[in-house]
Amino acid sequence: MSGGKPAGDLAIALVSGGLDSCVAAAVALERHAEVAFLHVSYGQRTEARERQAFRDIANYYNIERRLEASLAYLAAIGGSSLTDPSQPVPTGEPQPGRIPPTYVPFRNTHLLSIAVSWAEVIGASSIYIGAVEGDSSGYPDCREVYFRAFNQLIEAGTKPETKITVVAPLVRMSKAEIVREGMRLGAPLHLTWSCYQRTDVACGRCESCVLRLRAFREAGVKDPIPYAEQ
Repeated sequence: MSGGKPAGDLAIALVSGGLDSCVAAAVALERHAEVAFLHVSYGQRTEARERQAFRDIANYYNIERRLEASLAYLAAIGGSSLTDPSQPVPTGEPQPGRIPPTYVPFRNTHLLSIAVSWAEVIGASSIYIGAVEGDSSGYPDCREVYFRAFNQLIEAGTKPETKITVVAPLVRMSKAEIVREGMRLGAPLHLTWSCYQRTDVACGRCESCVLRLRAFREAGVKDPIPYAEQ
């Protein structure tokens, strides 16, 4: 525990293994005495690689409390090119005002529900998620209005004495600002994985890779992971 953090101050960080979730976890670690890490797989194309990134980041921070959960049924439900290999993953910049086919229907609600259940059991007061509203793919469950509504749901659906708040510390940031924040916090960005398509080396062409590469360029920092194309 570092100075200024009260004993028993426990938070949960949702850590997918990507850039944004890594930086959000670093913010949680700066603010709280203890942070538990939660990773949720949902049958996505790069599931094994993202899980490895989660474990690498958790090991980097010497996280003792960690939970790996599965939402494999989201792949069975389908509706996303991340979980349905018959649908192509879009390349290039996201189109403004369009929800891309990589959107996994209502995914964050499933992830956060697991986090709230775990928080209520272990006594965590905050749940950190690396959602970004503006400079992103435009998923509807990454908006501030969504998190305000979800916090109301927590209050209505948990024990009266339970006080849990979902925190999205990056939601108003640009991707370049997130990179700079990660650098300030010493986050292990070299351990993160953002590519939607490949697991050996990042493709450099999918929406996620394009947004990430642009962010590092705008931040004036070299992306520490290798790419097949840049």
